[in-house]
Amino acid sequence: MKKALSNIWQLGIKELWSLRRDPVMLLLIFFSFTIMVYSAASAIPDTLNNAPIAIVDEDDSPLSQQIADAFYPPQFTLPEHITVAQMDAGLDTGRYTFVLHIPSNLQRDVLAGHLAEVQLNVDATRMDQAFSGSAYVEQIISEEVDTFVLRHRDTASLPVELVLRARFNPALDKTWFSSLLQIIDNITMLSIILTGAALIREREHGTVEHLLVMPVTPTQIMLAKVWAMAAVVLLAAALSLQFVVRGLLQVPIEGSVGLFLAGAGLSLFANTALGIYLATVARSMPQFGLLLMLVLLPLILLSGGATPRESMPVLVQHLMLAAPTTHLVQLGEGVLYRAAGLDIVWVQFLALFIIGCILFTLSLRRFRRMLAEMG
Repeated sequence: MKKALSNIWQLGIKELWSLRRDPVMLLLIFFSFTIMVYSAASAIPDTLNNAPIAIVDEDDSPLSQQIADAFYPPQFTLPEHITVAQMDAGLDTGRYTFVLHIPSNLQRDVLAGHLAEVQLNVDATRMDQAFSGSAYVEQIISEEVDTFVLRHRDTASLPVELVLRARFNPALDKTWFSSLLQIIDNITMLSIILTGAALIREREHGTVEHLLVMPVTPTQIMLAKVWAMAAVVLLAAALSLQFVVRGLLQVPIEGSVGLFLAGAGLSLFANTALGIYLATVARSMPQFGLLLMLVLLPLILLSGGATPRESMPVLVQHLMLAAPTTHLVQLGEGVLYRAAGLDIVWVQFLALFIIGCILFTLSLRRFRRMLAEMG
């Protein structure tokens, strides 16, 4: 046993030295856990930010002025007051994303209880702003009209008032969720890439044959690759959580980082084994890249991070329970956001351990077959 552990340790150190001499892989690790995490959290927000808006006010009433004053930074730029003749040109040139056309006699119709319409013109080529911004504008106009009407005539109050309280993320800040999700995606991606690329590189350079004549077993070779690559990714993830998520993005973490990293370690055990399995199937690095695309896309998109699992077909929900990323997303959200303890997330830990053992067994069998063919 002591000799086997020594072999695993020494082979793992060899993997680390090999990675150290690969500047492309080192750059990929650094880029993934710094720039990718930051950009995913802040580059494309799902809320409006300085959306350009103009207003055509043909009513020129206290109500129309109150509506115009409701649009202000940071969601919108300060509204520009334009004429009908300037509206189409402003939209065509991309100067405005929204143009609100307030018709004449709006205030008179609202106070009289008549149907009143306000036209919102949207530049739909700016898809993110157009989609979310239309709902913002509609909500703002409704609230301002209701407030104006309540001051001028009696309105029956509803017997029930809905009060919304958001737990764990009171401001509904996308940054809090996106940063963690990107780290989980990077853990999955890099663990598969590093182990698979290391094995293919050894096979292409002929160093696998050197290992075959050494007193080591396929199990020891696999375990060495697993612990070495998993340690690198786990260290990078821990540093990213501390300096990028907590430090640069100012995302509060409520739960135990150590408990999350322990779950990530089990996920790495499964993903590194999957990377080795893909490397034994692929004949070359380009083939490995193609297989990687087929595997990574479902793991990332169907894990419950990008889309809630409840919104997916039932069959997909059941199938994705076999993916380690699904359980890591649930574990990460529970531990880091809700401060869940081991008494709550033990199910995810058990699932990751079982999946890891199954993938390791399948990969080891495939690895032995590959070595037998080479021998």
